[in-house]
Amino acid sequence: MEVWNHRNRKVVVGMSGGVDSSAAAWILRQEGYDVIGVTMEIWQDEETAAIEENGGCCGLSAVEDARRVAETIGIPHYVMNFRKEFRENVIDYFVSEYISGRTPNPCIACNRHVKWESLLRRSMEIGADCIATGHYARVIQLPSGRWAVQKSVTEEKDQTYALYNLTQEQLSRTLMPDGAYTKTEIRAIAEKAGLPVAHKPDSQEICFVPDNDYAGFIARDRGIVPECGNFVDKDGNILGRHRGIIHYTVGQRRGLDLPMGRRVFVTEIRPETNEVVIGEGSDVFSGRLMCRDLNWMAREAPAVGESFPASVKIRYGHRGENALVRRTGEDEAEVIFDSPVRAITPGQAAVFYDGGVIAGGGTILRAEKSR
Repeated sequence: MEVWNHRNRKVVVGMSGGVDSSAAAWILRQEGYDVIGVTMEIWQDEETAAIEENGGCCGLSAVEDARRVAETIGIPHYVMNFRKEFRENVIDYFVSEYISGRTPNPCIACNRHVKWESLLRRSMEIGADCIATGHYARVIQLPSGRWAVQKSVTEEKDQTYALYNLTQEQLSRTLMPDGAYTKTEIRAIAEKAGLPVAHKPDSQEICFVPDNDYAGFIARDRGIVPECGNFVDKDGNILGRHRGIIHYTVGQRRGLDLPMGRRVFVTEIRPETNEVVIGEGSDVFSGRLMCRDLNWMAREAPAVGESFPASVKIRYGHRGENALVRRTGEDEAEVIFDSPVRAITPGQAAVFYDGGVIAGGGTILRAEKSR
């Protein structure tokens, strides 16, 4: 694989109009890179875009904020249309997964297929050598020659989990300057540079669901009314009626409206029978998971049957648990945890860490009790 010396080369920075990507553009410009700012047009209609005002990455205000930042830094700024790619790879995926009883992570899909695959390809077409983002993570090349994502200097803001499925080619042409700083330091850099978004608040919601009402978005997008069904216990006994499986996720306690007289949780979603399984707190813990759609990063793919130890994260905010990862098939692996973990959720990612570096990961297929 060709090793790129990025310095003094042309880099396209994906500028969302937020402080992180704006600071990344400033840092790279100060380090001597030929920087071009690009804002990805991904919103699907102006009504959606108008909702977003502060901190998001898909609204019209993001373009204006990014343009003002680019002018302050003294770099060119362009808007590129990625509506089709975003619809197919993020929104359609998000909706389909929920309807199928899984809980997707749209940011992971967006990173792989839009922010990298599509943006990188378009950037190469205009003569850029690499792309850069404002993620709190670091891209490194290992002694083996493989490229990997390493945790940022601050665990509090680390964003590596959502980057596990980037390819070797994509990583070899990627810069993530913010990974060397804390969020406080990034805001201080932006303020000192006079960037107009230095104190812009961060977005907390999925960008295309600004009101955080996933079920409502899915119903509107597909033009459907969610089909009600039964809450059942693990033995199939009916406990009550639910509002449609798109309203629920594994581990959920609030919003069940079940008069059980005690705290109960969603333990499983069964789309084939339109049932939501309810159980006790202990039922939410599992010691094993199966995952598929594997991507290997810091290491080559192990042989089928080969195992290795790792710290495994099962959701963005999860701190990670020690486990043994074993490849069980061409595109499938099992993860056996040292101790049971809570709310392993089909559709989310299981990301394998070797120290602070991503070894690989995959999409969670199902959780199982320990053997």
